[in-house]
Amino acid sequence: MSSDATPHVVEDFFGVVRLLGDGSVVRGDESVLMPAGPFPDIPGVEWKDVAYDTARGLKVRVYRSSSVARGRLPVLVYFHGGGYCIGAYDKPMFHSCCQRFAAELPAVVLSVQYRLAPEHRLPAAIDDGATFFSWLRRQAAAGTEPWLEESADFAQTFVSGVSAGANLAHHVVVHIASGKLAVHPARIAGYVLLSAFFGSAERTAAESESPANVSLTAAFDQIWRLVLPAGATRDHPLANPFARDSPGMEPLPLPPALVVVPGLDTLRDHMRRYAARLEEMGKAVELVEFAGERHGFSVRAWSEANEELVRILKRFVNQGATRD
Repeated sequence: MSSDATPHVVEDFFGVVRLLGDGSVVRGDESVLMPAGPFPDIPGVEWKDVAYDTARGLKVRVYRSSSVARGRLPVLVYFHGGGYCIGAYDKPMFHSCCQRFAAELPAVVLSVQYRLAPEHRLPAAIDDGATFFSWLRRQAAAGTEPWLEESADFAQTFVSGVSAGANLAHHVVVHIASGKLAVHPARIAGYVLLSAFFGSAERTAAESESPANVSLTAAFDQIWRLVLPAGATRDHPLANPFARDSPGMEPLPLPPALVVVPGLDTLRDHMRRYAARLEEMGKAVELVEFAGERHGFSVRAWSEANEELVRILKRFVNQGATRD
């Protein structure tokens, strides 16, 4: 009697991530899902990679403008997107975006590598975000990284991210505000969610209003199955910040938030709800919508919308410098 010992495919995400029945993962070419660009280098920005977790081989890419007078600049922590299962801090679209932020804000931008699912299901990436901020706290207290020692104003640290990176930014900020993650002498002056990747078991109107959105919703559902703890639903606290078991945010001293919503994004109702709930709690929150843009527009080919986003982000960061 013979049997086929080849593990069957449990999930196949466009051939890029295949989860097999034995728990192993086969990865394909991510470029089929990535924007084509172009993603030019930005003049006047220098960058380098620094290890923040040597045990896991995790790095942060440090960017700073080389064309401004040396002095203290705000710090923008940036978590890349990719649904927690693809993408990397050094992919061209994220690299170019962080260069532009560093040049035009200007700021010291820290683009953080984290572990991906399904090899490392959530909360692994959240844990990596916490480890990074523990490293940043040590840098603020007694810096060993020369660029940060020379240029970083740790009292004006902003947490940001796009898509899954925005989800990660939310969770890290909640950990910090709840006192579970210490960052002093650094100070979180605000956080920025770009095309935030949130979900819920209940469908929103935007998720089901058109065949195209239904198709994207199915893809997002598949991502959640790949990245959440096995058997979890989209009402898991890591997907839905307002689910029954999610940490209550009302008593937390959250920093001011900037929530950026692409008007054509299938997930736009989740982002709007996030901003509305913060406002109901009396938190400082600004909601900005880009009517004709789609999910993740901030890291696609540069456009007038991206230019406007940079102007908004620059204003938000500058306002942070005047807050108590």
